[in-house]
Amino acid sequence: MSAAYQSSSRNSWRLATGFAFAALACAILLGGVSAWLLGSVAIAGLSAAAFTFNFHIPAALIRLFAVGRTAARYGERLTGHQAALADQVARRVELFAAMAAAPAVRRAGWQLGDDARLADYLDDVEDLDYARLRAGLPALTLGCGLAILIAGSAVLAPLSLLPITLLLLAILFAGNRMAKAGAMAWVETRSLRRGGASRLGAAMASAVPLKAEDAWSRECTAALAALSRADGALLALRRLQALLDLIASAFGPVAGISVMAAAWHAGRQGAELLTPMLLAFSWLALGEAINGASRMLVAMLRRNAARAEIGQWTRGATADRREGTPDDIRPGPLRHGALQRRAPDSRAIGAPISLLLAKGHPTMLVGASGSGKTSLLKQIAGWIGDDAFAAGDCILSASERRAQAALVLHDAVILEDTVRTNLFAGDAPDAALWRALEAVEMDGRIREAGGLDAWIRQDRFSLGEVQRINLGRAWLSTKPLMLLDEPTEHLDDEQGQRILGRLLAHLSDRIVVVSTHRAPPLRDARMIELRP
Repeated sequence: MSAAYQSSSRNSWRLATGFAFAALACAILLGGVSAWLLGSVAIAGLSAAAFTFNFHIPAALIRLFAVGRTAARYGERLTGHQAALADQVARRVELFAAMAAAPAVRRAGWQLGDDARLADYLDDVEDLDYARLRAGLPALTLGCGLAILIAGSAVLAPLSLLPITLLLLAILFAGNRMAKAGAMAWVETRSLRRGGASRLGAAMASAVPLKAEDAWSRECTAALAALSRADGALLALRRLQALLDLIASAFGPVAGISVMAAAWHAGRQGAELLTPMLLAFSWLALGEAINGASRMLVAMLRRNAARAEIGQWTRGATADRREGTPDDIRPGPLRHGALQRRAPDSRAIGAPISLLLAKGHPTMLVGASGSGKTSLLKQIAGWIGDDAFAAGDCILSASERRAQAALVLHDAVILEDTVRTNLFAGDAPDAALWRALEAVEMDGRIREAGGLDAWIRQDRFSLGEVQRINLGRAWLSTKPLMLLDEPTEHLDDEQGQRILGRLLAHLSDRIVVVSTHRAPPLRDARMIELRP
């Protein structure tokens, strides 16, 4: 996170914390002063003191605390959300970068094609981003409010601490039970929902063959049963939450009654009861905050589950970054004497092959659809398997090749952003971007769209235009290992040969591997024919 965002986040959290304490103080004082005023009026009654009683000051204070509580709550929400959003600026960039670099995603392709996994991931990020606002900040203010009122009760009504302590212990016991059972229930719910949804989606996509084999009903029943079990696990958590809510809802009234009873037992009567009454109604106001204990606990459970799930992505990505970076490895020719080709699920494909990948001699992987061309490119890039390649006197691991490889898949995606952002060229000058667009014959189309800063999206381009933007990304890449997956897909033969010829000439100082259905007539190219 940049220094500016860090400073903005810290300042917003300080403001949110201040507003939260102000809201709690106003709520407590509102209840206490209201009770004190009512008690004072009742004591004054129709006596002579009623004519001299100045009710304007406490009435003004009541209005002040009511307005202050409302204003502080709105302030807490506004500044708290601003702080959470400021944190997202850095956290989401880091997490999505880790997600894109993680082994599980590399095997599926960088777009993360599993919609269910992506939806879960976005939910996890939100649970992390707002945990401090939903649980951390309320728990902090609640703890401080409890400490203040317990200290006041110890001075004014010591005997009231016995039932208050017993009820607090009951809340802690119920909360601890909910935390232990809830953590397991939440993990089970997530797993069952993901499995059930995946199975149901697979059944829907294969409805015709499943019905033909009389397996449709069985598959749907199994999928719905998993979803039903997930709802059952969540229901068990809701019941524990209801039990905690039941105990917490009794806390405020019990604490208030205990303070009044203890003061009465100590012999206080009349005007002497006004101060204990203020304390009792302050406990009643604090009880409203305690009623949210179960929601705070659920927010913490969701945060812990999200942290564990996202940790699986970030730990792998961090390890990859430690093992190799683009600046510390410059591979020469890459060799592997007997590479066993593998599918994304680690299944072996065909017989082992010998590979020699060198600069100035592009390697063409030729084969029909389904022959494993894309999988082999991913394997060379280190996305599949843990094969080591020889590079002169060195051995390059899969993670080190990932740091050096640019894999340009044929199923390109256009981000809903500017042309400049879609070229993935960072701080490249405009002249370099236009040269790349000219090389892939997209400069005219981009000028019509509004230039490098035009806002674009996928549905505004044909498949061929999307492919050419994808090849423009390859042109601008600085990685020494370039892997092009069917680069002429969606292009006519003549245009495809022109663009591929320019691209290979531009990349003559790199190691280039190209997958294709038909081998183009290229000089100095090595051909490897693949079969399933």
